[in-house]
Amino acid sequence: MKSIFSILFSLFICFNIYAQNSGTEFYSPDFKWKIQIPEGFEKVNSEEWAKMQGKGEQALEKTVGQDVINHSKTIFIVKSGNFNYLETNYQPFDTKTDGNYEEANKFVNDIVYKSFKENMPDAKITNTTTKEKINNLIFYKSSFKILMPNNMTMEMIMFSRLFGKKEFTLNIMFMDPEKGEEMLNVWKNSTFSN
Repeated sequence: MKSIFSILFSLFICFNIYAQNSGTEFYSPDFKWKIQIPEGFEKVNSEEWAKMQGKGEQALEKTVGQDVINHSKTIFIVKSGNFNYLETNYQPFDTKTDGNYEEANKFVNDIVYKSFKENMPDAKITNTTTKEKINNLIFYKSSFKILMPNNMTMEMIMFSRLFGKKEFTLNIMFMDPEKGEEMLNVWKNSTFSN
């Protein structure tokens, strides 16, 4: 199952949230990926993230009716305020054993949508799926917009693609549209080298 971590991340942030330390540029040797961390964003510590995963996992298990096994590895997580997050991770994905990647993407999108609907029945939720080029690489993109009964709006955008036998996922979640735009800009300007 594709990026269960992404689902856990998105579910928990919808229900609650909470981190420490800012950087400027981040480089991942695994993906030869360079990204500028937005100014003023703080690093989320592992203890806090573990709590968030646990709550998201419970919501997801309720939706899918089975235990969740999470094989993802966090690359980094940063936030601004309590509701604006940029998170990225990877996990093993072998098309020989895990199946068609495009179908797996659709499955995850459907599960996230269903989980939002079940756990936030009074919210109006819209979902679109597309593909988008980032640094000349095609990524699957799933966008969710959640209008809550209190007229607050949350948006989540998930980008993912395979690099060999690793699935790379980047998630942007925000309630502040300016912070959302800032995170999208640094992501779109990030680079992957050969």
